[in-house]
Amino acid sequence: MATNSVPHPGKVIGVFRDTVTVAVESSEACGSCASRSACSLGVESNTRNILITTPDASCFSVGERVVVATRTQMGLMAVALCYAVPAIVLVAVIAAVVLCGYSEGIAALASLGSVAAYYGILWMFRDKLAQKISFTIHKE
Repeated sequence: MATNSVPHPGKVIGVFRDTVTVAVESSEACGSCASRSACSLGVESNTRNILITTPDASCFSVGERVVVATRTQMGLMAVALCYAVPAIVLVAVIAAVVLCGYSEGIAALASLGSVAAYYGILWMFRDKLAQKISFTIHKE
């Protein structure tokens, strides 16, 4: 496995034509990870399901222990798209609306609407993003 990847152990819970569903368990290693607060694998629940598209799906069977990984750059891009950019949009819209002379209430509503629109755009391009932010799967 590449040194610039973020591995997570998991268990195969479903195999389909070209996809494998893996239940990934957060581990003690998440506690010391610098990205744990931004990573969906390190918060709240102990287990997350990840759908991985792979041409080798038939090589995996339900119940098999596997390692799921993503490149560090992909993880950072996901964090930026989901947390950093919306925060920038929120602050920028509040500042712009207040500087235009509108009330803070209008600015808050405009910024929340802008962030909602941003997430709507992300949702519309989810298939394209899924091609860029991908996971790999390997047998343990």
